Amino acid sequence: MDHDAKLVQECLLGNEDAFFEIVEAYKEYVFAIILNFIKDSYIAEDIAQEVFLQVYRSLPQFKNKNFKAWIGKIAVNKAIDFKRTQKKFYENEVMQEKESISIAENKMPTPEDALLDKEQKTKVDEAVAGLPEIYGRVLRKYYFEGKTYQQIALEENITVKAVESRLYRAKKLFKKSWRRENIT
Repeated sequence: MDHDAKLVQECLLGNEDAFFEIVEAYKEYVFAIILNFIKDSYIAEDIAQEVFLQVYRSLPQFKNKNFKAWIGKIAVNKAIDFKRTQKKFYENEVMQEKESISIAENKMPTPEDALLDKEQKTKVDEAVAGLPEIYGRVLRKYYFEGKTYQQIALEENITVKAVESRLYRAKKLFKKSWRRENIT
C-alpha cells in the first residue's frame, strides 16, 4: 500500500493529522492547477480550500487508484465550475445593464401609451375573469401575485402537481380566449 493510500485509510478512521498531511503534500499542486484557470491568486486560494473540503467529503468514494490524478481532477472541476459561475454572473450583469439602459432610453410613456396599456390590462382581466374559477385563481396567484407553486398548493389545499396541472389548463384556456377576443 503506497503512502497516499495509507493516509486515506487513516483519514477514514478519523485521523485528522493524516488529512493535514494530505493537504501539506498537495496544496502547491492543487494551487498550481487552479492558477492555470484562474489568474487571481486570492481566488485560487479560496478555490483550493473548496477542493480540499471536497476531497475530505469524497474520501469514502476514493477507489485507491491514482490519488494525485484524483485530487487533480477535483481541482480542475472546481476551477471550471468557478469559471462557469463567473461567466453566468457576467452575462447576467451585462443583461441587467442593457435592460437598465433600454429603460432609461424609453422615456415617460405618452398618454396614448398609457391608454393602450390600460386597455390591454382590462382585456387581460376580462379574459382571466372568463376562466373557470379554479383556473383563474391559480393563474392570478402565479402571474399577478408572484406566488410559487408550493405557496399556491398550500393556499388552495391541493398538491403541487395539481397546481401545475391547473396552471397548464388555465394557460391553454386563456390563450384560446385571448385569440378569440382579439381576432374579432
